[in-house]
Formats: sequence, structure tokens, C-alpha cells
Amino acid sequence: MQNGQGFVIWLTGLSGAGKTTIANALAERLRTSGYKVEILDGDIVRQHFSKGLGFSKEDRIENIRRVAYVAHLLARNGVVVITALISPYREGRNYARQLIGNFVEVYVNCPINVLVERDVKGLYAKALKGEIPNFTGISDPYEPPENPEVVVETDKETVDDSVDKIWQALVDLGYLDECEFAFSDRL
Repeated sequence: MQNGQGFVIWLTGLSGAGKTTIANALAERLRTSGYKVEILDGDIVRQHFSKGLGFSKEDRIENIRRVAYVAHLLARNGVVVITALISPYREGRNYARQLIGNFVEVYVNCPINVLVERDVKGLYAKALKGEIPNFTGISDPYEPPENPEVVVETDKETVDDSVDKIWQALVDLGYLDECEFAFSDRL
């Protein structure tokens, strides 16, 4: 970790792409290596911290601003923060990057047809029927990151493959030591 400061791993992608699953697996690996880790998951944040916000572009960006501020506070106090949020707009993610500084954007990519097939929560079926307005990727836009530090492809990779890819990027970017990667690999 750089200067005892934490950093933020910002997972972005469509609903059902695997953000929460990857966040949990990555957090476990980081905790095993001795890091203080917090996950800010979109569903949980909306229940507690951003209750009352809707799904307009303005409300979605406000949600990201709030999460970014909390992530910034945690990171500057030595915590590794993993966000798992759709965060559909580049404007919101760019704001988070500028505010936080120690920021690693991870695009959790999965084709829409695979997400519709998976449809773990039944949301895509409802959105396609018009029962859920402003559904990201169907009736509302998702702006993929233009230059993320990491891209994981959850239709082609296992969770462990995705976590390994993120971990290696953290080593390459200087957030983790190479020896930590070797240690985590043996777990």
C-alpha cells in the first residue's frame, strides 16, 4: 500500500455481471493478506445511504458522489475500499476518480445476451416487458469505461481468474507488493 493510504477498487458493469461476487472474493483475498477492507455494494448503499434517490441520471450521479465521498474518507484512513456499483455514467465515475485519487477502475464486462440468460434476479425479463423503467442496459444507457485499469470478462473467466487479473493490476500499479501476489496465489 502506498504511504499507508488505502485505495479504491471501483467495479462497474451492468446488473448481474458479477460485481458483488468478484468484490466478495477479492475482499476475502485482501483480508487474508492483512488488509482492512470495506465493500460498498450498490444494493446495500441504496437501502441505507442513498435511500430516497430515484434512477434519473441526476439521482444516479448523486448516488455515485455519495459513495465516492465515503470511499475517499475510508481510503485516506488506510482502508482498501471495493465498490460494486453499476455506476452507468462516465461523469460519475470520473468524479469519483478525481476525488479519490488512489482509484482503480475495473470494468466487469458481460454481454447483455448472457445477462438476460443469467437473469439471476428476474430484472431483465421485467425490464424487457417494460415493467421496470430506466433499467440500465435496456431502457437507460450504460457508458462503458473508456480506459479502465482492468477489464474482466465474466462470460469467459472464472471468479478466481477475474480476481487474479485485478490482483496483478494492483501489483503492477504499485498498490500491492509482488510477494503478496505470490502468497495469495498459494491460498
